[in-house]
Amino acid sequence: MRRFEGKRGLVLGVANKRSIAWAIARRLAEEGAQLAFTYQGERIEKSVRELAESVSSPLVTECDVRSDEDVVRVVQEAGESFGGQLDVLVHSVAYAAAEDLEGRFTDTPRDRFWMALDVSAYSLVACARAAEPLMEAAGGGAILTMTYLGGERAVPHYNVMGVAKAALDASVRYLAWDLGQKNVRVNAVSAGPVRTLAARSIAGFPTMEAIVEERSPLHRPIDADDVGSAAAYLLSDEAHNVTGTTLYVDSGYHAMGM
Repeated sequence: MRRFEGKRGLVLGVANKRSIAWAIARRLAEEGAQLAFTYQGERIEKSVRELAESVSSPLVTECDVRSDEDVVRVVQEAGESFGGQLDVLVHSVAYAAAEDLEGRFTDTPRDRFWMALDVSAYSLVACARAAEPLMEAAGGGAILTMTYLGGERAVPHYNVMGVAKAALDASVRYLAWDLGQKNVRVNAVSAGPVRTLAARSIAGFPTMEAIVEERSPLHRPIDADDVGSAAAYLLSDEAHNVTGTTLYVDSGYHAMGM
């Protein structure tokens, strides 16, 4: 099945082959999508370029999502690569200082609080705004971001990132309303603990994994490919009447009270 044959997409957030963003991108590419990629900083550029080359990407470019000008430039470059149209946008970008993912949320300083919300939540708004004209030109499109249960409930050590995810969740709903008139859908996937390099910065991550596997209805771990499958559905035409929605990929853990 090649649900994305002829579709053109921009993927933000690939860092390495274990990234959730890469699992999503690989699935889209396998089903026919042409994809452009961004990277943040020289440290990961080589890795992202190698992965992008493996799916014959026409564009790999640096993007600082804290800069509106950079976001606009990147989306414009993608548009130029894809004939002025864009069908898919994958937003898998988040950041909080490592020291704020341990200890107490109460102690989060103001500057790092706003940094977490800027990178993790507002960047989706900026990307959606920039992509809107290209998606309208394509007759519609689909935007997907990555959230987590820590935006709805207090998860020890998730701290300011949980607050940022709450803002991201609300942004999905408001963007879905605004962009729906342009036939652009906006959704989120809420994944359980997945072993990525970014997850290692969260204090007590192995404990989170163990608790989810023990208490979820399915009693099994979640991997990046599980997320890729769910993301592909939400981004495909099969989900043409699904927007403003969060799809949980966590073995059912979110449904449990204790």
